[in-house]
Amino acid sequence: MKHWIIGLVAAVLALPGMAMAGQKATTIDELAQMFDSSRCKACHTEVYNQWSKSHHARSLMGVRGGLMLTPLAMEGMTPFSPDDPEDATIDTYPCFKCHLPQAITHAEDSVAVELTRALREGDSDKVGKLKITCIVCHNNKSIIHRKQLGEPEENVLYSSRNISDHPDSQFTSVKQSPVMKEALFCGQCHGVGVNLEFDNPVQCATIYGSYQHAYIPAGGSKTCQQCHLEPKQDGYMDHRMLPDWNDTELMSQRLAESVSLDVNTVGYEWLEAGGVLHSKVVVDTKIDSTAGHRIPDG
Repeated sequence: MKHWIIGLVAAVLALPGMAMAGQKATTIDELAQMFDSSRCKACHTEVYNQWSKSHHARSLMGVRGGLMLTPLAMEGMTPFSPDDPEDATIDTYPCFKCHLPQAITHAEDSVAVELTRALREGDSDKVGKLKITCIVCHNNKSIIHRKQLGEPEENVLYSSRNISDHPDSQFTSVKQSPVMKEALFCGQCHGVGVNLEFDNPVQCATIYGSYQHAYIPAGGSKTCQQCHLEPKQDGYMDHRMLPDWNDTELMSQRLAESVSLDVNTVGYEWLEAGGVLHSKVVVDTKIDSTAGHRIPDG
């Protein structure tokens, strides 16, 4: 009987995506497993494949495979950097706030220690296991006003509509999120600027602030989702969540559609004195953008 119980516990812990209440991961593999959404592919194949090509699926990798958190792991590189990997904690990675929010709620400091070692060693395979998965957006970040609405329910995914019978071993239902279609949902991470809550403030994304303070007051009406998750013909949103900074051709096309540059020039000769002429040119440039925020930003 004792061996049977141990085996059952081990099987439960091995289930992918089992982000249980009160349970915290002690390793990168455990945290990746808790929020693993690979089983979503069985029913949502196209959406899953789109997500797998997005920056959300490589949230710690930066552009073109760069390990963007490396400075935080290197001694003396930032105010947060530990002298020794063993001194790393969840708090020494302020970027987790947006790039790996599940670490803040579901990981022990030992995960930060392992990540620090991996970054110092340039271990892309290990670092790449940590991602913004379906579960992060459709559960962990789907309730914002938690004092009023409570915490996200452990067995519920959140979307733009209710589905009472969801065929999954853990997430047995889907409930409508009050913010899933609102720009505020994206603004949780694509923020308003300086993160002043840290002991050493961190300057980061200002897209949502730009959207609020420039685009909307100027008469803009679209949400982040309407531009970055354009609806597909089957009704599902495009979970590539463009732009894709790794796709140069696609990015060039998207920027060309969003940013215009007009240049007017006038050339003339300026008479300084009798017989003394200087060639001059006046260049008048105007840059205009149809985007809902400043470019570039994160």
